[in-house]
Amino acid sequence: MTATDPAHEAETMTVLVLDAEPSPRLGRLAGRARIEYADEATLASLLPAADVLLVWNFTSHAVRRAWPGEGPRPRWVHTASAGVDHLMCPELAASDTVVTNARGVFDQPIAEYVAALVLAMAKDLPRTWELQRARQWRHRESQRVAGTRACVVGSGPIGRAIEQTLKALGIKTALVGRTPRTGVHGPDELDRLMARADWVVSAAPLTDETHGMFDARRLGLMQPSARFINVGRGQLVDENALADALSKHWIAGAALDVFEHEPLTPESPLWELPGLIVSPHMSGDTIGWRDELGAQFVELYELWEAGEPLPNVVDKQRGYVPGPSTTQP
Repeated sequence: MTATDPAHEAETMTVLVLDAEPSPRLGRLAGRARIEYADEATLASLLPAADVLLVWNFTSHAVRRAWPGEGPRPRWVHTASAGVDHLMCPELAASDTVVTNARGVFDQPIAEYVAALVLAMAKDLPRTWELQRARQWRHRESQRVAGTRACVVGSGPIGRAIEQTLKALGIKTALVGRTPRTGVHGPDELDRLMARADWVVSAAPLTDETHGMFDARRLGLMQPSARFINVGRGQLVDENALADALSKHWIAGAALDVFEHEPLTPESPLWELPGLIVSPHMSGDTIGWRDELGAQFVELYELWEAGEPLPNVVDKQRGYVPGPSTTQP
């Protein structure tokens, strides 16, 4: 982002926070910016007076509903999340507003979580815990992960961190992205790679092209001994097709950290599916993660205030931050 007009420099900027508990720590902006807070009910009325919108409540879809309204709109929107599907709407995509995300905060934590899931399933740790609680001594053999194959779908920073972490475990890992390039397979190779993988990891952004990409046909390509992990977005997966594949033992297991509808209701059949590990959208949330998100926003604000270019700028048509080699159509 380039330098703005003199009015930008002279005025005190208004930062509107779509809030969630606990609120972000923005003390470094005291005296430099006017901080106001909105919830889903008040966002639409407060948007016209805001210069910057911080979407701290990244589980909310309020921005998509409020943005098409009348009046001015913030010149910059930052979401404290990697994905932007919860806030993008045609009007925002067509506007001059700059959108940034929290790229870089969640990469390694999610990669570690995926590695933990791989090891837990390979070593049958959930069953060990069940047997312990039942006071049953039952010797079993477990799987060696070194030498197995993984297909990681999503070649952004999170996908690349997952690839590197799995490789450190000795897993032969193939990375699949939107466009083929050095070290990244294109979407045309996804079926072949899934068919030979022991681990299929979904870490792709949610776009029109990726919605429902893991359907009955794709899940049917997987080996009976293979396992599926989703840390991307719930809407990437046909949950009914996955439930069918697990119930019929067409695949050996799965782990879902994200779901089509969150939170998962107590009545959902997913809780009791054989071989499925359910976690509540927590793969990237390590101790101190909110402080890190708040500090990242403050650093970006200081760049924006100084008229410096912003990192993490989202391509609003594609729905993610393009990598160095994906900037061309």
